[in-house]
Amino acid sequence: MEVAIHSHSGGLFKNLVCGFLYLHRSCFHHGRSKRLLFSRLFPPMNLHGDKEIGVGRSGELTCKSQRLMLQAGLIQPANTGCFHYMPYTVRAMEKLVQLIDEEMKLIGGQKVNMPTLTSANLWKISERWDLLGKELFRLKDRHNIDYCLSPTHEEAVTELVAMQGNLSYKQLPLMLYQVTRKFRDEPKPRFGLLRGREFYMKDMYTFDISEKAAKETYKLVSGAYGRVFDRLGLRFVKVQADPGSIGGNLSHEFQLPAEIGEDRLLMCSDCHFAANAETMKTVETNCPQCEGKLIENRGIEVGHTFYLGTKYSQVFGALHSNSENKPILSEMGCFGLGITRILAAGIEVLSTETDIRWPRLVAPYQICVISPKKGSKEEVCMDLLESLYDNLMDTVPQLQGEVVLDDRSHLTVGRRLKDANRLGYPYVIIAGRRILEDPAIFEVNSQNNGRTLFLTQEGVLDFLKNIQMA
Repeated sequence: MEVAIHSHSGGLFKNLVCGFLYLHRSCFHHGRSKRLLFSRLFPPMNLHGDKEIGVGRSGELTCKSQRLMLQAGLIQPANTGCFHYMPYTVRAMEKLVQLIDEEMKLIGGQKVNMPTLTSANLWKISERWDLLGKELFRLKDRHNIDYCLSPTHEEAVTELVAMQGNLSYKQLPLMLYQVTRKFRDEPKPRFGLLRGREFYMKDMYTFDISEKAAKETYKLVSGAYGRVFDRLGLRFVKVQADPGSIGGNLSHEFQLPAEIGEDRLLMCSDCHFAANAETMKTVETNCPQCEGKLIENRGIEVGHTFYLGTKYSQVFGALHSNSENKPILSEMGCFGLGITRILAAGIEVLSTETDIRWPRLVAPYQICVISPKKGSKEEVCMDLLESLYDNLMDTVPQLQGEVVLDDRSHLTVGRRLKDANRLGYPYVIIAGRRILEDPAIFEVNSQNNGRTLFLTQEGVLDFLKNIQMA
């Protein structure tokens, strides 16, 4: 535990002033409508009580991240393999997408949005309509025309680019990406957001002038993916992977090592070689690059990259004009990040068995301020806590909309601290017994590293001004 105290001049009659302010608190409170009150957030906490959740509503086994998200009311079961994403989770998703947008813009990515409902004809042209089989959700419209709910958009984006006519080589590389809801008819949905039938994914498709240029773009996007995980503070492993039904001859997965992971990873103890075990043609114990020992781990796949060559551009006629003004096929790549899977996997690897720990940059809210219990001695200084909240809003721009005031004063501070831990706020501020001291001292819990600071209001403001939000 780390303890620090910042002091400033305080009045000799602070307790009398606290009492006077308390009498006028209701008028002052209603004048600050911008306060974000926990009691007004949806859903109410503790929907599942304190009971242990071992299986989902449809009977599937759960893992730590699913159990914690259900207990905190972050997700609610809808039907097999599908969930309602509650407001806290949506906020985290939006922050993650913003972070990814920043990295994609830095490398020249352009955002699009393609229909989830795609024609069967596209999939039949690429010969994946039969190849993917039952994995596709298929349906017919009133005219008896076949469609599917797309799990990926190689066909759609290649047709889109081909429709534009010949691109100039000067316009390449072209990097188009989207963040949309995807569908896959999983035979056995499990582990909450880690393997469902409906999920959010960021998928990028690139078009280049040559194989060499396409592989340079491949490295560029892969590097951006690595920065995304670095900024999230998630330890990842980039492994050689099987292209599967996507195609191409070069593929890597971004894996988060975790016991619950469904992929077997083989990593060399002496060099940087790492591969998904399914890519190894034989059972090997030594590294194929340096003969070092291969160590097996489990991992959760959170990203996948593919060099596609001309597999799709040839089928759909995605061409560009070269420097001699001759039309040639564009070389393609595709790159995916599982948005909802990254959130769940982050919770899986960072959290304790009882408390959620988000990657801090995407935590739904950064700070929870817990008010004194009604009827307690500390309640007389409620206005000091409200003053701190309002000063945070007025003087720390990066915390706008990031601070929740837990106003459930009928509950003990300990109970609300437990709820704050379950929801995963990185910082929790409490008006404990030392709020009655002169000067008033607040307790600041840094949940992600277990540190506790005891600070004056001025000290709290100085500490939180240094929070990095990007």
